[in-house]
Amino acid sequence: MRKIFTSLMLLTGVMAFGQSLKPFEVKGSFKNISDAVEKVFISYKVSGSTKNDSTLVQNNTYKLVGNIAEPVRATLRIKYAAAADGTRKQTVGRRDIASVFLSPSPIKIISVDSFSNIKVTGSIAHTAYSKLAKQLQPVNNKMAELDKQWIAADKAKDTIERAKVEALYDGVTEEMNVAYKKYIEANPSSPVAIYAASQFAGYDIDADKAQAVFDKLSPSLKDLPSATELGERIEIARKTGIGRMAMDFTQNDTLGVPVKLSSLRGKVLLVDFWASWCGPCRRENPNVVKAFNQYKDKGFHILGVSLDQPGAKEKWMKAIHDDNLTWTHVSDLKFWDNEAAKDYGIRGIPYNLLLDKEGKIIGKNLRGEGLEKKLSEVFN
Repeated sequence: MRKIFTSLMLLTGVMAFGQSLKPFEVKGSFKNISDAVEKVFISYKVSGSTKNDSTLVQNNTYKLVGNIAEPVRATLRIKYAAAADGTRKQTVGRRDIASVFLSPSPIKIISVDSFSNIKVTGSIAHTAYSKLAKQLQPVNNKMAELDKQWIAADKAKDTIERAKVEALYDGVTEEMNVAYKKYIEANPSSPVAIYAASQFAGYDIDADKAQAVFDKLSPSLKDLPSATELGERIEIARKTGIGRMAMDFTQNDTLGVPVKLSSLRGKVLLVDFWASWCGPCRRENPNVVKAFNQYKDKGFHILGVSLDQPGAKEKWMKAIHDDNLTWTHVSDLKFWDNEAAKDYGIRGIPYNLLLDKEGKIIGKNLRGEGLEKKLSEVFN
């Protein structure tokens, strides 16, 4: 999913989607952080590809350089230095990870008390990002509280409480989307407006809603790589909306035999994108198994499409066996480059599509009781 940062991409003047790459420089320092930090890592996107880099910390300071085609959100994290006995303090998300919006300019970051508590100067984009983050803070606090409740319920294996929390997520997500939309309407030329539009769209895009927000962006932003990418994702979502015919594809099953999606017409079909390494997928599998066993004799079938990694066929097959997934399985073992997943614009798993007997999409992202309810409607 991520590609290594290469020296080639650091060359000034490399073109990306018709955009010249421009240099950025981050100089950071620490204040009142007692534990020694060994490294700082940075991750950000350039024209659709994730770039990773790192640098050593010397005298509580560090420097990172690179090139970007446009202002872009980067994630910074630290690695603590090993103690005399070889032990190392573990990285904790809220304390040791920070987000900064890069601009093609010299940027200074000061981390006070903890790495995540940052003060950023020199980046116009980060100033705009901070304004957006402040507007979102009340909603983010609600989301963080729901995250705690979900983790507690999951740890206690309390499926009823977990379902209640999951139901609340939709309302908070809607609040967040309202905030993103208002920000774009008030700041259509902001350097973080495309980021806000992408967050509004989410990974399971409602094409009409996302397009309406995308259209509010200033024309000056729409030629940027991230806007081009978002526009393409919206178009893919339009092709995979409810009522559309599912795009055909062919991949090999566990025996290496090609299976074509359209060859399974005649049955109500769940196209289930998952992977052996995906924890949420594995936790959802018992629900899928239950639905399959309940309706398989009524004309229901499943096509599992795995996003397992190259060389991981044995892990894929073991997960099929361990989870008792007794339906058709295919994969090209290309991880996030799975051709079918790319065609369908899938950016997160588990993800599924429910097709009628003719191959028309009648449901998307159905989980647990939602899948059972939809199948009950279809067959009863």
